[in-house]
Amino acid sequence: MARLFGTDGVRGLANRDVTAELALDLSVAAARVLGTRGAFHGRPRAVVGRDSRASGEFLSAAVVAGLASAGVDVEDVGVLPTPAVAFLTAEYGVDLGVVLSASHNPMPDNGIKFLARGGHKLDDELEDAIESRRGEVWERPTGPGVGRLTSDPARAARHYVEHLVGTIDTDLSGLRIAMDCANGAASEVGPAALRAAGAEVLVINAAPDGRNINDRAGSTHPEQLQAFTVAAGADFGVAFDGDADRCLAVGPDGALVDGDQIMGVLALALHERGALAGGTLVITVMSNLGLRLAMRAHGIATVDTAVGDRYVLEAMRAHGYVLGGEQSGHIILAEHATTGDGVLTAMQLAARVAATGRPLSDLAAVVERLPQTLVNVSGVDRTRVSADEALARTVADVEAALGETGRVLLRPSGTEPVVRVMVEAATQDEADRAAATLVGAVRERLAL
Repeated sequence: MARLFGTDGVRGLANRDVTAELALDLSVAAARVLGTRGAFHGRPRAVVGRDSRASGEFLSAAVVAGLASAGVDVEDVGVLPTPAVAFLTAEYGVDLGVVLSASHNPMPDNGIKFLARGGHKLDDELEDAIESRRGEVWERPTGPGVGRLTSDPARAARHYVEHLVGTIDTDLSGLRIAMDCANGAASEVGPAALRAAGAEVLVINAAPDGRNINDRAGSTHPEQLQAFTVAAGADFGVAFDGDADRCLAVGPDGALVDGDQIMGVLALALHERGALAGGTLVITVMSNLGLRLAMRAHGIATVDTAVGDRYVLEAMRAHGYVLGGEQSGHIILAEHATTGDGVLTAMQLAARVAATGRPLSDLAAVVERLPQTLVNVSGVDRTRVSADEALARTVADVEAALGETGRVLLRPSGTEPVVRVMVEAATQDEADRAAATLVGAVRERLAL
């Protein structure tokens, strides 16, 4: 049976895959597992937040009901970014955080992710234990033993914004920043944080109605921000995804600045002031070869992990590294956060632009990206990627043809029903041709 938890919690079509019953059962199981593992300190407490999807309303209600029925006191912090819930889990000293979000996925999807005390994602073993305890008969608390619910979203948002502003010591006055909030969880706190730090913020897609999250907006659809940044004469632009754990940027000329380039900019900033622990940046296998070459040229080492910000964070925590992330815009700044934080990333980028007086496009040019083609192949069996020998031979042939000037990555998505085909090469034509060969092989060999 397939594992219920993916690389970023449980995710699927809301009210079909991710149901109120599932949310309640998982919440009860989480409370029971963590309770038996000694994770609760006194009377257990939790915070629960969500992104702006309509389905988050009934799913968060189910989570609150499940936790309270298991004797956990719950603070509902309302619509806030995933990293805000992680921050508040640590800031409020509670035992558990829960986020209802499907991040960058389309509006009909939703998801459930659990955070341990301190705001860190649960490890695989704990998630498996929670999954295995679903639906068990158990001795329910009664009377004063049941959990209680409180709710003060305004206070929670204020604490998060204050935290973000406190991560920089640079006045952002004079900066004109365009922002695309994807009609998601950062629609209020994103502009509020940058404005509180002194910047002028021009905002698009910050009117969530429960249905428009990620709808041709945000970090997965940056075209609107690119045009808006140029038209508004902004110094640069930033785009978040639905739960604002990602940030991509746009230069004043409208050119996209991806997660690899953002990491390059922030790594150099930390390295210059001796704050890049171990002189090392943690990246995933999806990061462009150009980032690795740029970091090497500046005396910065890179460490590769599997795709998923949880694996980046695991490597960072294991070795005390302070910066890591993904090309998609998940950037983890361990000095200030326990997970990827799009608004925090925007704050740090803005501070770097203000401190250097250089355009973001100039700063981002440190990373010269090799031509890359990325194709998501749907309608195939992603579970057989590593088992098909004929497909492996095709990959080996393509890698041999590219030689040292290119790279191939073939992997099943951990969050979507697709196989990702990525090729880097010396020229875009080479990358496109190699990717077409691999896409054809995937469709042939992994057909359903």
